Amino acid sequence: MGQIQSIEEFISLVLRRRWLIICVTVVGLLAAVIFAKSRPDTYETAAVIQIEGAQVSDTAADAPPDGGGAAQIMQTIEQRLTTREALAAMIERHGLFADQPDLPLDQRVFNLRTSVTFQAVESASGQGFGEARGLSAIIIGVRFGNPDLAARIANDFAQGILDQSAAGQRERADQNVAFFKEEEARLYGQITAIEAKLAAYKNENADAMPTLADARRDEIVSLSDDIRQAAQDLAALDGERQAITQKQTQRETDRRRLDDIAAQIDVLNAQIAAATTRKAAVEAALAATPEVERVLSDFARQQQQLQDQYEVVTLRMAEAETAQRLAERQQSERFTLLERAVTPEYAVGGGKKKIAIAGAFGSLMAGLILAFLLDLYRPVVRTAAQMRRQLDLDPVVCIPEIRAPKGAIGNAALRMIDTPSRPIFGLPRFAVLALGVTLALLAVAAVVS
Repeated sequence: MGQIQSIEEFISLVLRRRWLIICVTVVGLLAAVIFAKSRPDTYETAAVIQIEGAQVSDTAADAPPDGGGAAQIMQTIEQRLTTREALAAMIERHGLFADQPDLPLDQRVFNLRTSVTFQAVESASGQGFGEARGLSAIIIGVRFGNPDLAARIANDFAQGILDQSAAGQRERADQNVAFFKEEEARLYGQITAIEAKLAAYKNENADAMPTLADARRDEIVSLSDDIRQAAQDLAALDGERQAITQKQTQRETDRRRLDDIAAQIDVLNAQIAAATTRKAAVEAALAATPEVERVLSDFARQQQQLQDQYEVVTLRMAEAETAQRLAERQQSERFTLLERAVTPEYAVGGGKKKIAIAGAFGSLMAGLILAFLLDLYRPVVRTAAQMRRQLDLDPVVCIPEIRAPKGAIGNAALRMIDTPSRPIFGLPRFAVLALGVTLALLAVAAVVS
C-alpha cells in the first residue's frame, strides 16, 4: 500500500484529499441519480389459472393417452404462445412498443418474451412413482412499462391458455381416436392376409400336414405289406408257370392255366408298381412334414403377435373414445381463470433507489482510489514513522504545517483543517463534514425513490 501502513496514515490521506473525494462522490452520485431517473418505470401484474381435476374418474380422462399430464399440456401451450408468430400477432393486436417505431420486430419479440413468465404451482397431493407431475395452478406474470398494457398482456396470455387447453384436449382426443382406428384397421388387414396365406399354404401341402404324419406312417406300413404279399403271390405264380412249361406234353387245361397265370402276373405287377409309386409319394410327403410344421409355426407366431397387438389397440381405442366423450362434455381435466390481471397502481419499487445508493458508494470508492493513486504517484515523507520506515533515520525535529490566517471566515475554515501530526484528533471534525455529506446523499436517494 505504499506509505499507507496504519489507520492514522489512512485517515491523514483522507483528510488531505477530502475535497477530491467529496467532488468525485458528488459527481458520481449526480450521475447515478440522473441515470436512475432516466430509467422507465416498470409495472408488474399477474393472472392466475386454476387446474381442476376430472369430474369423472377414469384412466383415459385423468391422464391423456399419450402419457402426458397438466404439466406437459402447459409446456406445450407455453411453447405455442411464445412462438415468434404468436408474439408478433400480440404486438400488433395491442399496439405494443408504439413509442419505439425504430425498434426491429425481432427485438420487440425478444423484449415481450422476456417480460412474460409462466410459474407452475404444483399440486399438494402426492405424486406416485412414474406419474406425471401434478399442477394445481398457473401464474402468468408480466413486467411492462405501461400498467394498462401489462394487464392486457397477462389477460391475453391467460385467455390463450384457456382456449388452447380446451381445443387442445378435444383435438388430442380426436387424433388419438383416429390413430387407434387406423391401427385397428391395419392390424385387422394384416391378420386377414396372414390367414389367407395360411389357408393357401395348407391347401398346397395338404399331404404333408403334421396332423397326418401318423396316418402316413401307417399307410407306408400297409403299402409295404401289400407289396410284399403281391411279390409272394407273383413268385408262387411264376413257380407254377415254370412247372407247367416243363411238362413234355401240355394239355388244353395247362395252356388255359398258363394264360390265367400270365394275366394274374400282369395284375400283380401293376399292383406292385402302383403300391410302390404311392409309397414313394407318401414317403416324400412325410419327409416334407418338418418343413411344413416349421412354416406353420411361423404363421402361428405372426398371428399371435398381431392378435396381441390388436387386443391392445382395441383397449386403447376404447379409452380414447371415453376421453373424447369426456372432452366433448368438458368433464375431463380443465383450466379455469381464477383471477384476472388488474392494472397495477404503482411501479415496481426499489430499482431506482438501489441504483442511487450503489452509485453513491461506487463514487465514494472511486474517490478513495483516486486519492490513493495521486498519493502514490507523488510520494512524500510526511511523518516520523514514514521516515524511519523509508530511510531508516530518526528525525530530530518535526516542523508542523503553518498556514496564514484568513480573517474570521478563514479562522473558522482553519479549524476544520486537521493537524497532520495529530490525525486521530482531527477525526471528529472531519466526521462532522462526512456526516453532512452522508445526510445529503441520503436526502438525494430519498428524492430519487
